[in-house]
Amino acid sequence: MAQIKIKQVRSRIKRLQKQKSTLDSLGLKRIGSEVVHEATPGILGMVKKVRHLVTIKEL
Repeated sequence: MAQIKIKQVRSRIKRLQKQKSTLDSLGLKRIGSEVVHEATPGILGMVKKVRHLVTIKEL
Protein backbone atom coordinates (compact mmCIF):
# COMPACT_ATOMS: atom_id res chain seq x y z
CA MET A 1 0.00 0.00 0.00
CA ALA A 2 0.95 3.62 -0.39
CA GLN A 3 2.25 5.59 2.52
CA ILE A 4 1.05 9.02 3.61
CA LYS A 5 2.75 11.67 5.71
CA ILE A 6 0.41 13.47 8.09
CA LYS A 7 1.40 16.79 9.67
CA GLN A 8 -0.57 18.66 12.33
CA VAL A 9 -0.85 22.31 11.31
CA ARG A 10 -3.60 23.65 13.60
CA SER A 11 -4.12 23.57 17.35
CA ARG A 12 -6.21 20.99 19.19
CA ILE A 13 -7.36 23.61 21.73
CA LYS A 14 -11.17 24.06 21.82
CA ARG A 15 -11.74 20.94 19.70
CA LEU A 16 -14.12 18.09 20.45
CA GLN A 17 -12.78 15.24 22.55
CA LYS A 18 -13.30 12.85 19.62
CA GLN A 19 -10.98 14.95 17.47
CA LYS A 20 -8.35 15.11 20.22
CA SER A 21 -8.51 11.33 20.62
CA THR A 22 -8.17 10.87 16.87
CA LEU A 23 -5.05 13.03 16.80
CA ASP A 24 -3.62 10.96 19.68
CA SER A 25 -4.41 7.73 17.81
CA LEU A 26 -2.58 9.03 14.76
CA GLY A 27 0.43 9.88 16.93
CA LEU A 28 0.19 13.66 16.60
CA LYS A 29 0.94 15.52 19.83
CA ARG A 30 1.63 19.15 18.87
CA ILE A 31 1.62 21.56 15.96
CA GLY A 32 4.37 20.67 13.51
CA SER A 33 4.59 17.00 14.45
CA GLU A 34 4.65 14.54 11.54
CA VAL A 35 3.94 10.83 11.26
CA VAL A 36 4.03 8.32 8.40
CA HIS A 37 1.30 5.68 8.10
CA GLU A 38 0.14 3.17 5.53
CA ALA A 39 -2.89 4.45 3.60
CA THR A 40 -5.35 1.91 4.99
CA PRO A 41 -9.10 2.59 5.14
CA GLY A 42 -8.91 2.98 8.94
CA ILE A 43 -6.15 5.58 8.81
CA LEU A 44 -7.84 7.45 5.96
CA GLY A 45 -11.07 7.56 7.98
CA MET A 46 -9.24 9.05 10.98
CA VAL A 47 -7.56 11.64 8.74
CA LYS A 48 -10.95 12.56 7.29
CA LYS A 49 -12.27 13.34 10.78
CA VAL A 50 -9.46 15.83 11.48
CA ARG A 51 -8.76 17.05 7.94
CA HIS A 52 -9.19 20.68 9.06
CA LEU A 53 -6.28 20.27 11.53
CA VAL A 54 -3.76 18.38 9.38
CA THR A 55 -2.12 18.29 5.97
CA ILE A 56 -1.59 15.07 4.05
CA LYS A 57 1.15 14.21 1.58
CA GLU A 58 1.50 10.94 -0.32
CA LEU A 59 4.95 9.39 -0.38
